[in-house]
Amino acid sequence: MAASGSSGDSGRPDSDRAAWFRGAGASCSIRPEARERSYRLVLLGPPGVGKGTQAELLCEALGTCHLSTGDLFRAAGCDPNPTPALAAALEAMRRGELVSDEMVIDLVRERSGCLRCRGGFLLDGFPRTVAQAEALDKLLQERGESLDAAIAYELPTEQIVERLGGRRTCSGCKAVYHVVSRPSRVPGVCDQCGGPLMERDDDRPEAIRVRLAAYESTTRPVLEYYARDGRLKSVAADGPPEQILDRTLRGLGVAQGETP
Repeated sequence: MAASGSSGDSGRPDSDRAAWFRGAGASCSIRPEARERSYRLVLLGPPGVGKGTQAELLCEALGTCHLSTGDLFRAAGCDPNPTPALAAALEAMRRGELVSDEMVIDLVRERSGCLRCRGGFLLDGFPRTVAQAEALDKLLQERGESLDAAIAYELPTEQIVERLGGRRTCSGCKAVYHVVSRPSRVPGVCDQCGGPLMERDDDRPEAIRVRLAAYESTTRPVLEYYARDGRLKSVAADGPPEQILDRTLRGLGVAQGETP
């Protein structure tokens, strides 16, 4: 079962997410603290809206475990024995095929114990389609759980293009910078490893608009799915990260600094 809890003296939640990365047979070494209220959430929003930063801040504030399908795929390259569903998805990607809804659902089903984590969870990267959202509801229902909310971060297209257009990625360690909001100490050089900073092809304006169009066609219906029964919480993603976090917590009925 995935777990989330406090780490050291910082008060920050932490988790090794072993069950998320390695499947049902694994146990997380860090157990969540007993909380009066745990949250089961889905994180939605187009690329460049700042979901990664908000995921980190939300997990710290709520004590939830960050369950990211993107992290799962990135870590898979270091795993010599991926789970069957993960191996099938990776093979499809190697063939240049899209990972189907069925493959992604199987991937989450392998890790469905994480959905019962008593510390709660924050799902990031899943669901991306209505079929996946329906499957998630079914998985939760089978385990006597339910989703509290789907948090959707919103930002005008031009602001997203500006954000992603200024992003630079280290060709070595893959650290990410921004020419305006998070520049490196030496322009064009990574602070961490000294490698050159590059603009990724998919961060160019024309590519960003294609990515946003793909989001609209596939993921926008997911927002409508959650809006039907009031689970959708739309949050404006402009302003400093702490301000966006405050909006999110208020949308969930949690005052910043309050322990759930």
